[in-house]
Amino acid sequence: MTELKDIFEVAVKESKELSSKPDNETLLKIYSLYKQSTEGDINIDPPAGMFDFVAKAKYDAWLKLKGTSREDAMKQYINLITDLSGK
Repeated sequence: MTELKDIFEVAVKESKELSSKPDNETLLKIYSLYKQSTEGDINIDPPAGMFDFVAKAKYDAWLKLKGTSREDAMKQYINLITDLSGK
């Protein structure tokens, strides 16, 4: 697990240094995989604001990963960032 966590941390750093900004769908995937990797299943209440579309989209993206193990989410995150960085 330690090796996976180390690789994950490198991917997190690389995600902040991507040469171009990913589209919104990909950004939501990055966000939700990060949250699932670091916090596990969603642990917050749905956003209260009816018009807070960004918070709702983030909530929904993370909720879709409910039941995904932290390790599996880390692997998916690493693979996504690797693809985006062209490595």
